[in-house]
This record gives sequence, C-alpha cells and structure tokens, in this order.
Amino acid sequence: MASTTIGPWDYVGIIGTGQSLSVGTPPALTTEQPYDNLKLSLGPKGNAAVPPWDPALRELSLVPLVEPLRAVAVDYPSPYPANTWGETLHTAMANQVSALVRAASAGDNYLSVHTVVGESGQGIAELSKHGGDTTGITGRAYAATLFEVAAIARLAREAGRSYGVSAIVLTHGETDSGNPTYRAELDQLQADYQRDLAALTGQTRKIPIYVSQQHAYPNGAASQGARPLINQLQWQLGRERPDEFVCTGPKYQFAASKENDGVHLSALGYQMLGEKLGQVYYAREVLKQDWRPLAPLSVSRTGQVVTVAFHVPVPPLVWDESFDDPTIRAWSKGKGFELRAGDVQIPIASVHIRNASIEIAAVEPLPEGELVVGYALTSQGEQLSTASKAVRWGKLRDSDPFVGASSRRSNPNYCVSFELPVP
Repeated sequence: MASTTIGPWDYVGIIGTGQSLSVGTPPALTTEQPYDNLKLSLGPKGNAAVPPWDPALRELSLVPLVEPLRAVAVDYPSPYPANTWGETLHTAMANQVSALVRAASAGDNYLSVHTVVGESGQGIAELSKHGGDTTGITGRAYAATLFEVAAIARLAREAGRSYGVSAIVLTHGETDSGNPTYRAELDQLQADYQRDLAALTGQTRKIPIYVSQQHAYPNGAASQGARPLINQLQWQLGRERPDEFVCTGPKYQFAASKENDGVHLSALGYQMLGEKLGQVYYAREVLKQDWRPLAPLSVSRTGQVVTVAFHVPVPPLVWDESFDDPTIRAWSKGKGFELRAGDVQIPIASVHIRNASIEIAAVEPLPEGELVVGYALTSQGEQLSTASKAVRWGKLRDSDPFVGASSRRSNPNYCVSFELPVP
C-alpha cells in the first residue's frame, strides 16, 4: 500500500448511476487493481439476496475494484445487484485518479470505493428517490445506493477508516432526451442524494453530479428537428452551478459497441470515458481547479459572420479531420456548427479557427430576426463512419495531450453540443 492516502476520507466513495451506458458491456478489460481501489462484494457468489436492503449482512465485504463489478446481467431489464453487463467506466476512472496522484507524488495514493446502481433503459424517474417498486425489476437504483453506502460506512468503521461520498457519476439521458422537466428532476436527485448520503456518512461536503452529454436520441432526419432538449441543460448546469453539477463533455468521440447502434459504447469506449472522468475528477476534487469542458462563452455577429468565443481547456483549438463532414447539406462545410432561423437551416460557407474563437461565415446575408448558432446538436440522420458511430458530432477539439492510464489512448477534450441565440 502507498505510504500516504490523500483525499477527504480514507475511503472516498463514488456513486455511478444512469441507464445502459452506466452499466457497461462485455468484455471486461480492466481486470487488475494496482492502486488499492475497492468495491463492495455481495458475498462469495457476488449476488447477496437484496432486497431486503440490509447493510449489516455479514457476507458483505470490500474487495479490489476490477471489472466486471459483480455477476454479469443476463436479462433485460436487469435489477441491482445483477445490473452490470461487463466493462463499466468505474475501474478505469478510479485507476486514472490514482495514477495521476501517484505521478504527482510517488508516495501518495488516492483510494476510492465505487458503487454502480444504474438500470438499463430507465428514465430519471426510475433512478430517483421515489423511482418505483424497489422490490421489482426497475426502480432499485436509489435504494441500492443507500444500501451500499450504509454497508461501506459500516465496513469502514469496523476497519477504523473514514468514509464519505465525493461524487455522483450520472451516465444518462437517452430515455429523457426530450423531457422538459429533466432539469427539475436532476435538481431533486442531487438534493436527495446530498441529504440522504450525508445522513449515512456524517459528511458536510457537497456531493456534485458529474454528467456527460448523451448523443443518441432523438434520431432521424434533420428536417424533423431531431435535437435533444437535455444536452443543452447538461452543460449549462455545469456552467451555472459548478459546485453541484460538472459537465465532463460529450461522448460522440468514443468507440461504439460491436452492434454500432449509435447509442452504446464498446468496452474500450467505456474505459476511455472512465479515464476522461478520472482526469476531470482529479483536476476538480484533488487539485481544486475550476475545470470546465470545451464550451462556448459568448456569441457575436458582424455582417455574414457569426463568431463564437470558447473556453478551451488546453489551447490551441484544432479540427479532428478523421471525423466525417456533416451530412446535412446546408451545414456540410460547418464541421459540426449549425445556423438556423427557426426551423430554416442557414447554409454555411466556411468555418475558421481564430485563437480561442470560431468564425462561421454564412453563404448569404444573415436574417435580422431570430438566429441561432448550434454545434453537434441536430441528428445527422446517419452515423459517423469512425469507430464511434455517433448520429450527432462535430470536429472541434482542444490540444490536451492526456493519455489514459488503462487504455493508453489519446483522449483530448471535444466540444460540447449546444445552441445559443445570436445577438
């Protein structure tokens, strides 16, 4: 064990919830634990009988965090504890944080304990505190969280260790892509977790929700206005309330599952998502930096040119030319950028990087009334031909040299999807 364990507690809890992208896919890749990170074992067979939710069960124990987390699910929908399907993002995330801590100081370690309670295909209503029948096959996520946290808190006390929950990782949104009440439900989820988890651990520290944007739904032709409502608020919440919500960026850049359905990731994709989360978590929770994703700051217009200024985590901005051009004709030269007046698509002539800004030139004079600039928000109606197979994407990224500790793959920051009115 490393000589010094840093962090707010000896055991730092991280909760993973969401729908299918939160519970992984086969095969398990991250099968070794070199940094002492942990998970809760539900007995020799990995599936102690819950419910009832009894954190005092004597077969519970803390074991090394590796994938798969528990016995792999075989049915859909599959309730906790048999809710995971293979490689999740969590072991890669934990190991990435530990690796960054170790690289900064060879004598230090950061020990996290991960809980994964997500449910495939379920909307946020099923993940909430009042999410349904906790004895059935859906709606167990919140009750499972409280069960695991209470159990880990007990085991930590018995070991003479301190324990608290540092973050919730929410990998979610496809089912709720058009949900107009999603912001309010996210607010309630964060508030409920803050109150109920603090009651179990005794902590006063804030418990932020880390969220990555969804890019699968709604699908279909751009002429049908296939733009998600929730992608906008997923990054806006991080900008408006950074103590409670952290947007880690998009997922359209990560490799897809073997089915290439434009929704799910491959095991490598989940591993890289976990590494990005680990990098962001390390910056915010360990280094106490104000990390934010590659995202817009302001918009202006001059003549036929719309200029978007960006927060760039690691300058300079660059185009990822391995990605296809957009398939929507009016925006085929936009590299992911969109201009529209209502539902009318404004053709883009060119886009150019100017320091930390993008200049978007329209083919014709811009309308003087309503005008909106967007990025990677409208479904292309087709899938990206690269490994990610996303249905909405863009080419803009930063120059972050970050390479994941588990995947050994380059993992820069890609621009969030967004829409903003042009003044």
